[in-house]
Amino acid sequence: MQNVTDRTSNPFGMSPPGDRVVHGYGDANADFHVVGDHPGVHGGVDTGIPFTGTAAVERFWDALAAVGLAAAEPEPTLSNCFASYLHAAVPDADGAPTSASYDRHEAFFDSELRAITAHVLLPVGERATRHVLEQYTPRPAALADDLDAIHGEELSGSGFLVVPAKDPADWTGSDFDDYVDGVERVMSWDYRRESDLGRFLPGDETYTVR
Repeated sequence: MQNVTDRTSNPFGMSPPGDRVVHGYGDANADFHVVGDHPGVHGGVDTGIPFTGTAAVERFWDALAAVGLAAAEPEPTLSNCFASYLHAAVPDADGAPTSASYDRHEAFFDSELRAITAHVLLPVGERATRHVLEQYTPRPAALADDLDAIHGEELSGSGFLVVPAKDPADWTGSDFDDYVDGVERVMSWDYRRESDLGRFLPGDETYTVR
């Protein structure tokens, strides 16, 4: 499926609840979809762009740039990549979103994820990784309890590949290089999850679907 839109921010016109919202951003036809938690931990409160605005999250942006999925100049740009949050609204100054607020945002996040139809999900941090494993793979969500063990590792799901990342604020030592190496390994082979239905059609044309 090819999405016909030239909008990089909120390409499908989502309206999640909240006074200030950091909408999904990037390439609406991306193969890679970065999944973050909320703007309070993963940035964008001032910029309006996910994973920008703090030193920690810009370290993650640098990792995307190292594999060719992002650029910082002349403005933040994602290429073959889309980024969005489980909870798009900026939380109140007194803390994280409530469980009820996450629940209200889930339908908007899920609709956008399925509209992008990426092949590889890149969840960042414990909550995003847990959600992706629980909702989009047959893998146990408890794997998110030990992100050190699965940071930068390829996990096959049902219809998606998943490459989790530790929260960038917690990256130390070789975490940056380990994540870059993990994403590069996935990019080095045919990661697409497609079926060719052309065999059911007359002629030799291919017809692939997600």
